Amino acid sequence: MSQKIYVILTLLINGIIPWALYTVLSSHMSSLAALSIATLIPLLDNLFQLVKHRKLDAFGGLMLFTFVLTIALVFFGGDEKLLLIRESFITASVGLVFLGSLFFSRPIMYHLATRFVIGNDFSSSWSYAYFRFVMRLMTVVWGIMLTGEAAVRVYMVYHMSTERYLVFSNFVLYGFIGAAVLWTIVYRRHSAVKFLQIKKNGTLYL
Repeated sequence: MSQKIYVILTLLINGIIPWALYTVLSSHMSSLAALSIATLIPLLDNLFQLVKHRKLDAFGGLMLFTFVLTIALVFFGGDEKLLLIRESFITASVGLVFLGSLFFSRPIMYHLATRFVIGNDFSSSWSYAYFRFVMRLMTVVWGIMLTGEAAVRVYMVYHMSTERYLVFSNFVLYGFIGAAVLWTIVYRRHSAVKFLQIKKNGTLYL
């Protein structure tokens, strides 16, 4: 299986299909029931990865976490403003997961990269100080962008009318995510060139 197909399947199984299923089912049953059914897909994928590789998959686990959190938020409900910032609770929580992973031996970006880069040699690359720096920096940037997006939208909810919030909130969401994705693409290319040069010179190897 090519890397491109593998990435597409991963995104379909853990993200697109569950949300599409939720969208279809929510018109025929309660949001809570629809979310519960949709969550079974990433849950089954996680179980498959656990049985096959004897370890939990970082990306699948992260997606499962967002679904479970969404179910909890739907279950508890809340007033209008809390409902408007429900997505922000999710992005803030994911952002805190990114930042919290910095306290572990390897940040979550390392584990996410191993899922999407087939044939990687990340295990040996981890011995290089620059590689560790890149993984941690990318984790920090995503953590800050996700929590920052949530903070901005929460501020907007309590300082804008509902109508104005609904107009501008998605621009904030996709603006932050788009900026993080663009930065990641550019920085990954830059760091990859520098890392190859470091490996070639045999420097910064610990």
